[in-house]
Amino acid sequence: MSLTKIVNKLYFQPRRRELERYVTDGEAIQREVMQYLVERAKDTEYGRKHLFSTIKSYEDFVQNIPVNTYEELKSDIDRMRHGERNILWPGQVRWYAKSSGTTNDKSKFIPVSHEGLQTIHYQGGKDVIAYYLSNHPESRLFNGKGLILGGSHSPNYNLYNSLVGDLSAILIENINPLVNLCRVPKKSTALLSDFEVKRDRIAHETLKQNITNISGVPSWMLSVLVRVMELSGKKHLEEVWPNLEVFFHGGIAFTPYREQYEQLITKQGMNYMETYNASEGFFGIQDDPTDSSMSLMLDYGVFYEFLPMDEFESEHPNIVPLSGVEIGRNYAMLISTACGLWRYEIGDTVQFTSTNPYKFVITGRTKYFINAFGEELIMDNAEKGLEAACKATGAQISDYTAAPMYMDAKAKCRHQWLIEFAKAPDSLERFADLLDKKLQEINSDYEAKRFHDVTLQHLEVIEAHQGQFNDWLKAKGKLGGQHKIPRLSNSRKVIEEVMEVSPGPSKGGENLMGNY
Repeated sequence: MSLTKIVNKLYFQPRRRELERYVTDGEAIQREVMQYLVERAKDTEYGRKHLFSTIKSYEDFVQNIPVNTYEELKSDIDRMRHGERNILWPGQVRWYAKSSGTTNDKSKFIPVSHEGLQTIHYQGGKDVIAYYLSNHPESRLFNGKGLILGGSHSPNYNLYNSLVGDLSAILIENINPLVNLCRVPKKSTALLSDFEVKRDRIAHETLKQNITNISGVPSWMLSVLVRVMELSGKKHLEEVWPNLEVFFHGGIAFTPYREQYEQLITKQGMNYMETYNASEGFFGIQDDPTDSSMSLMLDYGVFYEFLPMDEFESEHPNIVPLSGVEIGRNYAMLISTACGLWRYEIGDTVQFTSTNPYKFVITGRTKYFINAFGEELIMDNAEKGLEAACKATGAQISDYTAAPMYMDAKAKCRHQWLIEFAKAPDSLERFADLLDKKLQEINSDYEAKRFHDVTLQHLEVIEAHQGQFNDWLKAKGKLGGQHKIPRLSNSRKVIEEVMEVSPGPSKGGENLMGNY
């Protein structure tokens, strides 16, 4: 019996039986989580202020606790970062996941309690494996090593054993030592802050290893794999790592990168498994390889609520718990967690595809959309539009961002797309036309505004130079880690900043960051 089969039988199969409860008892599980969180935090400063001890039902929960953004919790989090105890969560919280602002330089510091680390983040990682081995019983995952990408961290106000940095770095820093036996690169390499140096060292360290699985953000992992290929001189990744069988990915949409991965890894039976993990928690896992939607993870230290996006600007939106969600409706997600976030707007939008069990897809961000003229263009629309345009023109995309052009010299309004191509389309004009037509096809509001060019003109596509988006990230000190390009925005700040970046020296492989 292989090591993987032994580990699966002893550890992961029992957990799979627990996960089966999601199908029949999802709402009950969530009520248990809510009650547990409130009970644990009732004697904290926040719990006393909001009368946690009197909360007996979801109605009490809603009445006593306000909806929060980061700004509402920031002062409490700052006090926690300076060592104060029992503020948002019992005891002292020592770790903070740094999430950089995408439209300004302001950073968020998301508390990560010991309890949250274990019952949310690490549990998510374990359940990914549990689902994977259930779907692939012949796997030899633990017969080799996993390549796990991480960010970096630094001391938090010089407090003892307190860290601030990328969540992935906090996870690596606190990981069970036994896990280090089956992962690469070595810890000192994984936590390097300079991504370009880290990429090179990871490639050198892993070149001769028996890698069976890789985990990370698709864009940054692709950059590492390109470097591995450069060093090896091979044509396909399976020539370097013949036993590679799965890529566990998350952080950003995989659609822009799938084709590039399939060109890089050509072996039959390569698996791709999506996860929904963020600084704030671990929320979803693709439990069925034939279904792109993810299972909502219900028995972690996370209580979920959902705000309909068509009521997002309403003074009194109809926020609902799990039992109130409707299939096909777009929701902003609120979370209360064992890290001290209470009714917190995480900023992501989701749409449920099933309620038995509860399964969903990520549709975008509450702030990443364009609605300058009533068109309600969301990231899901953008991804589908770009995919169609790329397929028809043979293009491959590295990165993109889009924003409205409110009025040009001729008083015309339009959407402007800045796109860095890994492979240019056969015609940029045709690409733009196909993108525009697809957006009209899938978004009735966009179609209405484009009618006869009255409100909205034909979109404009500007081709970025190679490495332009990476150069922008580098200039802002955001290259690597968990930093993402804002895809859609009502503001022109990001697109104009990126357009101002001058071409830098060419770097091998930089044009292979992804495609449709």
